[in-house]
Amino acid sequence: MTHQLMTLARSLAITVALAAAAATAGAAQLRWAAQNDILTLDPHSQNHATTNNVAGHAYEGLVRYDKNYKVEPSLATSWENTSPTTWRFNLRKGVKFHDGTDFTADDVIFSFDRIRQPQGTMQIYVTGIKEIRKVDSHTIDLVLEKPVPVLLNNLTTFYIMSRDWSAKNKSERIQDYKAKEETFASRNANGTGPYLIKEWRPDQRVVMTANPAWWDKLEGNATDIVYTPIKADATRVAALLAGDVDLVTDLPTQDVAKLRSNQNLFVLDGPEVRTIFIALDSKSDELKHGQKGPNPFKDVRVRQALSMAIDRQAIQRTIMRNLSIPAAILVAPGVNGHSAELDKVAPPNIDGAKKLLAEAGHPNGLEFTLDCPNNRYVNDEEVCQAVVGMWAKLGVKAKLNAMPFGPFAQKFQNWDSSAYLLGWGVATYDAQYTLQSLVRTRTKGADGNFNFSGVSNARLDELVDAMGVETDKAKRDAMIREGLSITRDQALVIALHHQMRPWAMKKNVSIAHNSNDAPKMYYANIK
Repeated sequence: MTHQLMTLARSLAITVALAAAAATAGAAQLRWAAQNDILTLDPHSQNHATTNNVAGHAYEGLVRYDKNYKVEPSLATSWENTSPTTWRFNLRKGVKFHDGTDFTADDVIFSFDRIRQPQGTMQIYVTGIKEIRKVDSHTIDLVLEKPVPVLLNNLTTFYIMSRDWSAKNKSERIQDYKAKEETFASRNANGTGPYLIKEWRPDQRVVMTANPAWWDKLEGNATDIVYTPIKADATRVAALLAGDVDLVTDLPTQDVAKLRSNQNLFVLDGPEVRTIFIALDSKSDELKHGQKGPNPFKDVRVRQALSMAIDRQAIQRTIMRNLSIPAAILVAPGVNGHSAELDKVAPPNIDGAKKLLAEAGHPNGLEFTLDCPNNRYVNDEEVCQAVVGMWAKLGVKAKLNAMPFGPFAQKFQNWDSSAYLLGWGVATYDAQYTLQSLVRTRTKGADGNFNFSGVSNARLDELVDAMGVETDKAKRDAMIREGLSITRDQALVIALHHQMRPWAMKKNVSIAHNSNDAPKMYYANIK
């Protein structure tokens, strides 16, 4: 079958799927497409942006962000410090889970115990909380180990599950995603949020409908949502142009200009607080997927050489078509701790990189495999291909292994990657979230919960632990600055760029742009 026929066949299949979903939907339907599917419906399993965003339409936290990224009440109506290490939250009364059962303090305590289970990757959102005590059915005390300066930001993604529903459906344990485990909670949802998840067919669609019993009200009129993952860029754009979808939130950069000129469409621009980077296995004594002998990535000179060889401006210009910001540090503009000075990118230095490799005992280069997703970030596989080509100038033979994000996530979370490309958004809009998740030594809980490359630096650990309890902003910002500098200078991970994220939609659709690339459908309007 020719490429054109295959593309047509895929387009027809998508159209049929969308039409089938539309047949059961109401008039105010929004058909939304992006390139990757969710990983699970278990809200405590995978800290993955698309998964969290879809889950956040069904599940809620104690607090949430408003349109201006300010924390506002959600399942809690108010809160106060009763001591430096105790926060009292008054819970919203009269809230029902989607199955009609009451929301109480017991559900918050259950969810707290559940989210901390080691097989999940969401512990960062309850970091620093020692315990949650029940005062009465709608009052709780959060007892902290020490003051947590970003507590409220963290709690926006601490999603609350029903204790009784979880017990009834044998889902008290978090799904072990990396082990390919399936549970009732990984395929079904029961939150308190604005939408009920009616259906999830992996790699086909997620269907949501407005919750008639929601305690709040939709700001928009999108009562029925159909989310369709469409991996192929051309097919995704074709679906929008044909009118088969209403909104696409991850546009291929090469098509943005064409879509801007289309009179039937509107392109909504906005920055994204997401940084794309490469992680290198710095823990294993020998690379699992690379040359034999001692692990070269343990040597800072090797890591620095690989970073120095990358032409970030060329990636920005040719692959990202200027819809990115070349990056030297792990957090983007808009995140507390970002500094334009720290984020200044040096031009590639091939001679300097070769010298470092030679000094490290690798005058003839290196061999290893670079794992890369091909349906998660903007032009992710193309970025990986470019980096592999740039490394080749050093004599580095990096074998590209590209795959869909689902198996990719299982691979690197099973410590089965020697090098991999990942993107990291900052749900809390604070750099501690990034440093604690990605480069703090992995211990338990939130510390290093996404550090699957084995980064370990004693000074960095001290800084992350200290910024987690420091309430003096100037002192805390200085800690963040030093932490970002260490990560950059020692190439503990290799930052590539910060993504920009234009969304394209039909002219009759309006929605607020979110810098965390998480469109909220309860803001959407369809004319």
